[in-house]
Amino acid sequence: MSKASRNNQQLQTTGPKYYQGMPPLNFTAIYMKVAEGFVGFIEELPGANTQGATLDEARENLKEAAAMVMEANRVLAEETIGTAEVIREPFSLPAA
Repeated sequence: MSKASRNNQQLQTTGPKYYQGMPPLNFTAIYMKVAEGFVGFIEELPGANTQGATLDEARENLKEAAAMVMEANRVLAEETIGTAEVIREPFSLPAA
């Protein structure tokens, strides 16, 4: 495969298909007992926070909150990119 062909394979202007098949991301969920039940947030994902009457409810709500934050960030990225040609590629960080 030529270098040009490899580069063209990396160029994408849409996001949702790119994310299909990617491995799950792992984060740290924090839950605190409060008078009303539990509050929870994800340490590494600002804006992903929630509450629930029970720990199980807080866990389910946190999954939904995290998905909403990730989707909102994707939408903002797509708006920023517009119709520009971009390179999308996996990005990994070592465990901290």
